[in-house]
Amino acid sequence: MSQPSAAVGARVSRVEGRAKVTGTATYSAEHDVSGVVHAVIVDAAVGRGRVTGIDTDAARALDGVLAVISHLNAPRLPYRDNTSSNNPPGRRLRVFQDDTVHFHGQPVAVAVATTLEQAQHAARLVRVSYDSRPTENDLDHGKPGTATTYERGNPAEELADAPVRIEATYRLARNHHHPMEPHATIASWKGDELTVRDKTQWVVGTQTELAAVFGLETGQVRVISPFVGGGFGSALRAWPHVTVAAVAARVLKRPVKVVLTRKQMAFDTGYRPAYRYRLHLGATRRGRLLAADHDVLAETSRYEDFTEAVLSSGQMLYTTPHVRQSYRKVPLDAGTPLYMRGPGYATAAFALECAVDELAHELGIDPVELRRRNEPDADQSNDLPFSTRRLADCYTTGARRFGWHRRSPKPGRRRDGNWLIGMGMATGVYDTLRNRAQAHIRLDADGTARVEAAASDMGPGTYTSLSQVAADALGLPLKRITTRLGDSTMPPTPPHGGSQTMASVGSAVQDGCDTVRRTAIDLAVNDPRSPLHNADPTKVVVRSGRLHLTGQPARGETYQQLLERNRHTHLETTGTFAPPTGAKRHSMYAYAATFAEVAVDADLGLVRVRRLLGVYDAGRIISPTLADSQAIGGMIGGIGTALLEHSVTDHRDGRITNANLADYLVPVNADIGDLQAIFLDGSDTVADPIGVKGLGEVVHVGVAPAIANAVFNATGRRVRQLPITLDALL
Repeated sequence: MSQPSAAVGARVSRVEGRAKVTGTATYSAEHDVSGVVHAVIVDAAVGRGRVTGIDTDAARALDGVLAVISHLNAPRLPYRDNTSSNNPPGRRLRVFQDDTVHFHGQPVAVAVATTLEQAQHAARLVRVSYDSRPTENDLDHGKPGTATTYERGNPAEELADAPVRIEATYRLARNHHHPMEPHATIASWKGDELTVRDKTQWVVGTQTELAAVFGLETGQVRVISPFVGGGFGSALRAWPHVTVAAVAARVLKRPVKVVLTRKQMAFDTGYRPAYRYRLHLGATRRGRLLAADHDVLAETSRYEDFTEAVLSSGQMLYTTPHVRQSYRKVPLDAGTPLYMRGPGYATAAFALECAVDELAHELGIDPVELRRRNEPDADQSNDLPFSTRRLADCYTTGARRFGWHRRSPKPGRRRDGNWLIGMGMATGVYDTLRNRAQAHIRLDADGTARVEAAASDMGPGTYTSLSQVAADALGLPLKRITTRLGDSTMPPTPPHGGSQTMASVGSAVQDGCDTVRRTAIDLAVNDPRSPLHNADPTKVVVRSGRLHLTGQPARGETYQQLLERNRHTHLETTGTFAPPTGAKRHSMYAYAATFAEVAVDADLGLVRVRRLLGVYDAGRIISPTLADSQAIGGMIGGIGTALLEHSVTDHRDGRITNANLADYLVPVNADIGDLQAIFLDGSDTVADPIGVKGLGEVVHVGVAPAIANAVFNATGRRVRQLPITLDALL
């Protein structure tokens, strides 16, 4: 007998909400560690070269300064290979191990003092000299590496013979994550055991990286990160400042805190790389896609090779018999990029979805209808059936709810005073990721339960959604569930990114809670003193902490009564989840259809997003409230990508010139119009036992191209670069 669902699918408040709004949720820099001292990193002032000297005399003479550490006096570290982290291939940056400068802003020294102000003053007094070398920081001028390629059919011949062709180059600026909480680490040693309180989206990854850097066993490193104040992917790996804190703590034999400034976060905590994406489409006059040729150029660092899934959607989203793809990375003198919300897929969506819109305009076919005509029956990249694919339903629901019929097929025809009004839409897709996960479940004799897992919560509501799953599986009210997260001593979980947390950790919670509930039921039906003695265990359910027989609610007892009578203080187990091994049998993705309405000032070129609607095929929705929050956040991020966000590089040395939130523009409340989200009813139990498909990424994918297509519909100007700036529309 399946458990009734009371918490899952209900609109509940965040269980961690009170802690966050009252300030009792502890973030990485806020942990109260006795004896902590402060460290401030000295950043490289050149983009490439060698450190030839470091003068620390003035800094060390200051009151309160404890040490200035650099490659000249830092301990030598083993830096073992670490394949179980998010480090890209290559020679990762070895902190304070040599005099090489790979990029502007690289840590070259650290000043440690009793107070933060003393450490800041000392860092400013450190004088570093360099042997500077010419840098390459421009995607268009760098030398591309070896291409990653994909091909099916005969794309060159089919494109040459196609009745209708669209060829265009799309450009996307570098974007930085810029989460609200700065990156911070507090490191402390006890003998050979290291504890770090860190801002991380993967405590296990940070644990394994620090163990590799210092030559320790993983059990000698503990990582604590119960709350993360936004990440968007930037905290998916351990950046050099984490090692800096641990090195300083080992040297001084005291806890050391490092908090990056907003400026430092622009140099050494990753970014979405800039892209140049050339796309050539060929189609019949009735809108059937025949062939596609994708030529992708992207940034990476010179010392590591960053790759993301920018090719996947071009292989499977639309029926296209003939496809060629080339993906080349250009090594630059910059820090290494890292995954940013909707990684790869969001970038590809801008090129592909704008090109499809251009094709629709060329053919005189409605953009929604053109997409319908190219809906595949199976994944053409691997000939596998889709686990679920309700993209056509997303189109239908979205077009009806958005009022798509009011869109003018001819650009520039709708006005509201001096504002040009346009509508656009785009498709979004993101891989349904799942990985091995565990969760510890404990049911106590007082009728409360505890869930523990190493997973992070950077804001989507992991505490709440896991508690909802546990409440239903155990048959308890939500208020009786306590969830604890973010500690490497807890059961291991995959990275808190790629929309995999709920599918992976949620499934492990379900497994563990099911086991505990069944254990309690078995205890009852085998207990002669229980009202459920000799009952069929498959007919016993639990509601509000009370076990009873289906159809006979009076025949039962509470968890408390059962456990106390049997002298059990608790029942516990570790739940597990692992994706099936062996050959894949299904293609699994989440889908989105995003509709946008914009207004463009005819004189000034100012773009205002009036409305956005997202319709999602994301499987089972655990928490509608949290899902709405995720969708709205993804849309707002898409507005930023489309209209505002652009990391500006001084190509002379690689310095980011707008490394602050005054000049790096992100959307504010005044930029946001009417945002709505619709989630199709459904469940994907092929993907995982609880039927979810992931949500945090797909809600962002497709937003920027929907806005760009709406701008074209309003103005008749096709802007093929992001962000869309005033000068492109004047």
